[in-house]
Amino acid sequence: MIGPIEELERCLARLPGFGRRSAARAALALVRERARLMEPLQSSLRAAHDTVRCCSRCGAFTTVDRDPCDVCTDATRDGGVVCVVEDPADIVTVESSGAFRGRYHALGGKLSPARKMGPERLRLAELADRVVREGFGEVLLALSTDMEGDATAGYVAEYLKGTGVKITRLAFGLPADSGIAYSDPLTLKRAIIHRIPQ
Repeated sequence: MIGPIEELERCLARLPGFGRRSAARAALALVRERARLMEPLQSSLRAAHDTVRCCSRCGAFTTVDRDPCDVCTDATRDGGVVCVVEDPADIVTVESSGAFRGRYHALGGKLSPARKMGPERLRLAELADRVVREGFGEVLLALSTDMEGDATAGYVAEYLKGTGVKITRLAFGLPADSGIAYSDPLTLKRAIIHRIPQ
């Protein structure tokens, strides 16, 4: 039978950046310092569980009381360009570069036959609707530079062909076979500034 500490270790080990040993150290620290570590963590996890959602418009992380999100409702942003990313976390990464001031759209993944992720599971219809409804002149594809990201970029470009929108892609300053979440802000900024047509 697995005890509560071992179960806590197993849960922590599923998080990105945690290996088996770091998860064990974290679990023991939480148990040892309940008031300073465990209780605030429990409270934060509950608050995030109850209030964090994805924006109904762009798919970015937001809270239930701020939907659409702050980026979607910010009138100072460039309404002529939308940056398409795979995951809501990628929006945070692009924002940290400081190079992009337009709108966003998270697809909710990328095409991957191995993970049974087909085009019907991506937010493509919502993107096409926004391109027409919001009148974007440019769609910037900020997708991974791996084979699945390239396939997704090609599919999105083909999907939007009839809209007449200009399709661009991040310049290839990003490492091959990598996601934008692993890029440093300077590399990402250069890739956005020097983007190229798809």
